[in-house]
Amino acid sequence: MPATTAATEFDEIRPYEDSEVLGVMGRLMADREMADTILSMTYPRASRYFAWALRPLVRRVLRREFGAIRTVRDLQELIGDQLKAMLARDDTSFTVSGLDHLQAGGAYLFISNHRDIAMDPAFVNLALHENGMDTVRIAIGDNLLSKPFASDLMRINKSFIVRRSVTGRREKLNALTTLSRYIRHCIMVDRSCVWIAQREGRAKNGIDRTETALIKMLALGRDRSHSFGQAIADLNVVPVSISYRFDPCDLDKARELHERESTGSYQKKPHEDLASIYKGIVGNKGQVHVAFGQPLAQPLEDDDQVAAWLDREIVGRYRLQPTNLIAWQLLNGDDPRIAAWQAGIDCDWQALEQQLLARVAGESEGVRRIFLAMYANPVQSLLDLNIEPLS
Repeated sequence: MPATTAATEFDEIRPYEDSEVLGVMGRLMADREMADTILSMTYPRASRYFAWALRPLVRRVLRREFGAIRTVRDLQELIGDQLKAMLARDDTSFTVSGLDHLQAGGAYLFISNHRDIAMDPAFVNLALHENGMDTVRIAIGDNLLSKPFASDLMRINKSFIVRRSVTGRREKLNALTTLSRYIRHCIMVDRSCVWIAQREGRAKNGIDRTETALIKMLALGRDRSHSFGQAIADLNVVPVSISYRFDPCDLDKARELHERESTGSYQKKPHEDLASIYKGIVGNKGQVHVAFGQPLAQPLEDDDQVAAWLDREIVGRYRLQPTNLIAWQLLNGDDPRIAAWQAGIDCDWQALEQQLLARVAGESEGVRRIFLAMYANPVQSLLDLNIEPLS
């Protein structure tokens, strides 16, 4: 595909390029809505009455922190440094496994379980960057871009847009085909890695299952002379499994799921996703593990087979956290298999149980049940698939 054709076809969804960074950064620094959003999240009470006085201070801080940014790499280096500083501040440990499955300079499609809007790909990026590999281009739904500045922030950080809001059957097919062609172009032409979640939206219930619609989308942009299996194999698919000891958005997710269970629906608050992104970034996670699987070795016949392979890989490589095992036992009681898995983890089990339950203290029994199930479900998935956990 000629570069000019690719540039024209993908302009509406692609990440920003270095030549666009200065203009985008200037636009962000001057954006009143972004300054007000930062204020409302960091100083919610003061921002109601003194936004006019605090806004210039926010812009001054932004210029100080980001004024020297000239390229996408500059921005990502700064983000990486801040992420490492945040992990050190919160005493959060970060571990990685499976990097030996990847080749330096390889272009991979990382298909990952999804817990946190911003931090899942951020931790994948940190793992890759710390080991001398390039960072990923990140798939992000346009439902998360409720404000114009949010789109700029994401696209300047190597994100590309998944157009979920389009209506009409033909328009949806066109959007999905363009997305599929763009991902294929990233891997096969640009030789750039891509991150995408295994399903639309976060797995708020803790059950990691791949949507076959994702696999169908990936095949839409293929050369029609290629079989389905070869088209997927060409993308160098690598399963990724991310686990957090504590999810900063756990109680919000449990309340949402309980409301859906109780009433049949849930109405998001204005810009709720932006608030979730902020909470996921600044909240303490305790411990984070990113596990990379082996690339898909041979073509599979259809989307069901690919999804089943991804599910076993992602569930099987999930690094169980003590909070997962504690929650399962609180819901199900003692089990010799769980006791054996616990024996391989050295931690203060009683203290962690108290921390976990403190996060849901004062909530209804229904919310508490869903909250614990969210943490317990990775354990149940291993049991259901008869897989031993990653050691």
